[in-house]
This record gives sequence, structure tokens and C-alpha cells, in this order.
Amino acid sequence: MPFPFRHFPGAARVLLTASASAWLAACASSTPVDKTATVTQQAKTSDAPPASSAKPTFGSFGVDTAGMDTSAAPGDNFYRYVNGKWLDTTEIPADRPAYGMFSRLAEEAARRTRELIEQTARSDAPANSEVRKLGDFFNSYMDEAAIEAKGLAPLTPELQRINAIADRKALSAALGETLRADVDPLNTGNVTTERLFGLWVSEDLNEPSRYAAYLLQGGLLMPDRDYYLSDDAKLKDVRQKYQQHIAAMLRLAGLSDPEGRAQRIFELERNIARVHWNQVDTQDVVKSNNPWPREQFAKRAPGLDWDAYFGAAGLAAQREFIVWQPSAITGISKLVGSEPLQSWKDYLTFHTLVRAAPVLPKAFFDESFAFGGRVLSGAQEPRERWKRGVDATSEALGEAIGKLYVEKYFPAEAKAEADTMVRNIVAALGQHIDALAWMTPATKARAKEKLTTLQVGIGHPSKWRDYSGLEVIRGDAYGNAWRASRFEYQRNLNKLGKPVDRSEWFMVPHLVNALNSPQQNSIIFPAAILQPPFFDSNADPAVNYGGIGSVIGHEIVHSFDDVGAQFDARGKLANWWTKEDADKFKAAGKALAAQFSAYRALPDLSVNGELTLGENIADVAGVSIAYDAYKRSLEGKQAPVLDGFTGDQRFFLGFGQVWRNKYREPLLRRLLLTDGHSPTEFRATTVRNLDAWYQAFSVAPGQKLYLTPEQRVRIW
Repeated sequence: MPFPFRHFPGAARVLLTASASAWLAACASSTPVDKTATVTQQAKTSDAPPASSAKPTFGSFGVDTAGMDTSAAPGDNFYRYVNGKWLDTTEIPADRPAYGMFSRLAEEAARRTRELIEQTARSDAPANSEVRKLGDFFNSYMDEAAIEAKGLAPLTPELQRINAIADRKALSAALGETLRADVDPLNTGNVTTERLFGLWVSEDLNEPSRYAAYLLQGGLLMPDRDYYLSDDAKLKDVRQKYQQHIAAMLRLAGLSDPEGRAQRIFELERNIARVHWNQVDTQDVVKSNNPWPREQFAKRAPGLDWDAYFGAAGLAAQREFIVWQPSAITGISKLVGSEPLQSWKDYLTFHTLVRAAPVLPKAFFDESFAFGGRVLSGAQEPRERWKRGVDATSEALGEAIGKLYVEKYFPAEAKAEADTMVRNIVAALGQHIDALAWMTPATKARAKEKLTTLQVGIGHPSKWRDYSGLEVIRGDAYGNAWRASRFEYQRNLNKLGKPVDRSEWFMVPHLVNALNSPQQNSIIFPAAILQPPFFDSNADPAVNYGGIGSVIGHEIVHSFDDVGAQFDARGKLANWWTKEDADKFKAAGKALAAQFSAYRALPDLSVNGELTLGENIADVAGVSIAYDAYKRSLEGKQAPVLDGFTGDQRFFLGFGQVWRNKYREPLLRRLLLTDGHSPTEFRATTVRNLDAWYQAFSVAPGQKLYLTPEQRVRIW
């Protein structure tokens, strides 16, 4: 996509932000070590390496030791020690704003997905079947000649309707027609929408047995309010280029006075940005829990004609909404009533052009990429069209592709091994909770209750989504994209008033990512992430526990991070902590936030420890329980030394290797301002909080990463 827009429905705390990645059965904490795992482990912890003829993808035991820089001391720069030579020799591909292990896996998943889609395109599948829809959607997207020939014609009716807007009621209806379920406030990479507002349909914070309609701030095409308001010189330069981009898009569409319109559009968006909540406030779930009866919108947020807006959005019958950022909703609504009507019409025209750019003639896409790709993310050239076509098809028919992907690329053995690791890691967290000296028995009991009711999904959902109602017409690239967007929106609207489906997945199987849903008290691990370097059945178990084990631990701990800890075992926003325990938990979080805020990722910009706190808690506690699960799996036996590395060293090498990554400066700057995940270097460096890491690498006082035992943050 030319702009880094996000579409990630569902309550989610994800391993990677959606914009950066373009990213198991209920378990009891008392579950013993699986006996099948014990047999495998015994075979691999003998005095010699495994006898299997199959070789790990990386190195001799699962780590690319050739990419290490052993001249760096682990205690001074662990990230460089594990990844230094790879960092020195790897170039970011021209079509990417960043590149690393996640990117490598995503490329492989895209290649596999393309093959699956193209096979469907060559099949004789009956009309209206899922297989036929996949092929027709992809081929329509790929037919550049047909798209060029149509020009702006597919967009003409929509642009004409915008031009015909004559009053505020019609404007409100036009804005309502654009509403989509395209935000997720619990996913810190997906809290802003380019539409005026964003809709999120998910379990009610106050009663998780029913769905609620959440309304969130939106209206901005740049990633965050800071891009419009900050005095930072680099962001001022981005603003200037953005206005030039707006004018260029309007000029391509043949509109008069593109520069004047561009200035007015930018000023309108800037006024919207002024009333937006910042990223940290948006992550405050308690502050954001604001039920508004439908009849109070006109009084609480005057300016917008709410009857016209909700009617056009298909929400006329919805009697209550949870308003996430109430002052922003009020401020934006006021602008609808006060800003010139022509400015709003120009705004709608421009936003329509940007949304449609991927399926408009090449000139529109090229201009959209010039700003959204080069300026905002630093990519030097667009991704090949087939890759964009795979993404678009997956967005529209994701689980139809996922079904094919799982059939071909997700063996039962991989699921079984992942199941075993999950049981061991859940058990390790249960032991951690039992051993917490600072937590009272009452709070421990509630934490254990939540752990035992955790739902775990591995690989793929238990039931697949039905796409029979989605119309796909071969040769109609724009129409297919529009209908897919409406189909997904209607699917979310259809949830309202119905029982909650707690088996729903919010990621497709071929996505390289992982997710925790606090409101479902569930975690999922798509099939595509269960591959090297995260998981390799031929690798040493220590490496697998350091890789996918830490990912599993990360997602489990999200149920107990600064946000997840506010939800009970049912997924209800409810306090289950004693005040004494809550104060101690917050103090540990404050210390971790301070630790990360001290990391300077760019010469002029540090990590935001408050914004990234939830992910940092999940990282440090996740790797801690994964380490204990690894040790538990050894059943008291000593792991062998392989290639000169002990089992504990291999565990931490496996963890550090998965965070191998390089960023272009514009993307890194954007993520530091907007994303709840710390840059990968600092995610790997969180090992400095684990006693076992010090012992594994003989880290001593005076080394740069050394923390005294009292300074090490221990959460869970």
C-alpha cells in the first residue's frame, strides 16, 4: 500500500505492530512436562548433537553464528554480539523501510501465498467459489492495462456525490458512509484511521459476553498528531512535503487550484490533530471506557448531524457506543459544523483518491508512494506489484488463503511441538506466580484463575470465515476492493446484538506475527511464525525456547501487562488486585519505563518508556518464563555444549537472533513516535534484567549493560 494504513480488527496486543510487520486449547498452570517432549529432549541433550540427518536452517544448532560479532562483549553490547556481522553486511532492500528476521519470513510467506493464489487462478473452480474469488481478485489487481484504461472512471460516481454535497446534513451522511471497522485501540500500531472516526466492534469492556460498538478518533492521513503539530525540524519538513503531495494528487485528478485546496485540506487535518489524544493517553483503558447513549451524542458532541452520520454508517439502531477519546470526538464533531463546507468536500475528495490509489492508474500510485513510502517510511522504491496484490487479496479473502496455506505448509508435527512448548511455558508462569514474594495470596489466586482459563490457538482458527456473500468480479479491481471493504465492515456490524464468538481469530494463518486478546483472555500464533528462526524442529531445543518460546511467553504475559492486568479471567475490565499489590506492580512498571526511556534510538529521539511499557513487560517476563520452561524441559539433566556454547548461551542467542533488524530513519522516527513496541535492539537488550543472562555470559560490574541485582526489573 502507498500509505502505511492499518487494518487490524479485534482486541489485540501483538508481537509486532501491524505497520512494521505487514505482520495456543486452554492450558492449566499445573500441567506437567509432556512426555513426548521429554523423549525428544533426552535425545537432544545427550553428549552429542542430534543424530537426525536434517540440518537446522541456521548454523549447526539453529543460530547463524556467522552473523555474530564475537569481538563485542555480550555485557557491553549483547545485540551486536549476536547480530553484529549481519548488521554490517546486510542492506535493506530498496522496496522496504526495514529488514530483518520478520521481513525474511514475511517474504517467504508472500512467495508461498502467491503460488497458492496463482494455482487457484489456473483452476477450473466454479463461479462464486472461494478458489475462483481468490484468482479473480488477484488477477484483477494485477491487470494494470485494464486499470490504466479505466482511468478515474471507477471513482467518478463517488467523486460526483462528494461534489454534490450541499449542506451539513449531507456532509454528515457522506462522512458516515466512509466509516469502517478499521481500528483497534489495544494494538498500539493501529489506533488512527484516515476516516473521520474509526469503529471497533469487540467485547464490551464492562460485560464481555456481549459486543460493543467503540468509536475512536480519526481523520488524519499522517501517522500521528505530532506530524502536524511538533516543532521538530524533520517533521516540519514532512509537513511541507505532505502539502505538496496533496496538491499533486488533486492535480492528477484534474481539480482546479490544487495548491489552494491542498493548503485548506492540510489546515483542516491540522485542526483535527489539535484535538486528538496522544498515544499514551489512548492506551489508558480506564480513561477510555466512556459509554455514551445514542441520544446524548448531539448534546455531548454538537456540530455533526449524528442521525445522518449513524444512518449512513448502518448504525441507526445501535443504542449505545463506548467513546474511546471523548474530547477528541467532541472536537472533531465541532469542526464538522464550523469549518467551510468546501474544505470538507476537498478533504473527502483527497482521502478518496488516496484510499483508491493502489487500484488507480500508475501515476496515482506513484505519487502516493512518493510520500507514503519514501517520505514517511524511507523505502526507495515500491514493492513489486505481485507482492502488493498478495497483500490486497489477503486483506479481502485472508482466511480463504489461510486455509490453503495450512493444508500445504503446516504439518501436524509442528502444532504438536508448539503445544508442548506452550504447556511448559504456561506451567513456568504458574510457578513464577507461586514464587512471587511481593504478591499477596489473594491476588495470586486471581492471577492463577486467569492463567488457567487462558485460551490458546496455534496455526489456524477452529472454523473458517464464510466469504460466500462477497462479490468478486474479474476485471473490476476498484470494485472488488470497495466491496471487500464493505463486506468486512458489514461482517463486524453483524456481530452487534449477537453472542460473542470467542473462537474468532484476528490474524490470518500466513501472517508472521502473534497476538493476545485481553477481552477474550486468549492468545494466537499463526502458522507462518512457526518457522526458523523462531521455531525449527531440527534446531537445538534451547534455541527454540529462546525464539518461539519467548514469543509464546510474550503473548501469555500480555494478559498480565499494564493493560492486560486490568482485565479479569472473563475478559472484563475489573480490578482483581489488592491496593498493595497494584502499587508494587506499578512501581516495577515505572522502573522498566525509566530503563527504556534512557535508550536513545536516534540522535534526537529516545524510546518512549510509557508508550512501550506493555510490550516491554511482555518481553522481559516472556523471555524469563521461556527460560524457566526450557530448564524445566531438561528434567534436571545437563544440556550439552554445542560449538562451544552452553545450553543457556544458546537460549539467549536464539532470543537475540529473532530481533535482527535494520530500519530506515523515517520509519524508525515514525515508530518511536507512534508505536507501542521498542526498536528491536532494545527488545533484545532486555536480557540485562535476567540473572541467568549474567551467569551465561559472565557479565560483570563495569560493563555497559550491567545492572546491579537491585536495578534489574523483575515482573512476573
